[in-house]
Amino acid sequence: MTINITTENDTVTGVLDGRLDTAAAAQFAQDMKPLYDNADKHIMLDCEKLSFISSSGLRLLLSLRKATIEGGGDVTILNVPPEVKQVFTITGFYSLFKFQ
Repeated sequence: MTINITTENDTVTGVLDGRLDTAAAAQFAQDMKPLYDNADKHIMLDCEKLSFISSSGLRLLLSLRKATIEGGGDVTILNVPPEVKQVFTITGFYSLFKFQ
């Protein structure tokens, strides 16, 4: 699992690639630090290359959402593959995030 983070003006974009499963969650949590550091900005997560997300991955995204609410920013999730979108829907997380 990798995340490539770029910043342009008040938008921070993270491109997720791979499987965000329990095994990858600990490292991903560390790799997300620049997103938390920019919780006052608009964060866009491009999930086009995300092939799987576990409950551990969902927990990390929920934590990021909470940080942006507290910091005055927001999170938008882009390009979610159908199999990943299904996990968001089944767990009720789909209603917690903005999707494009």
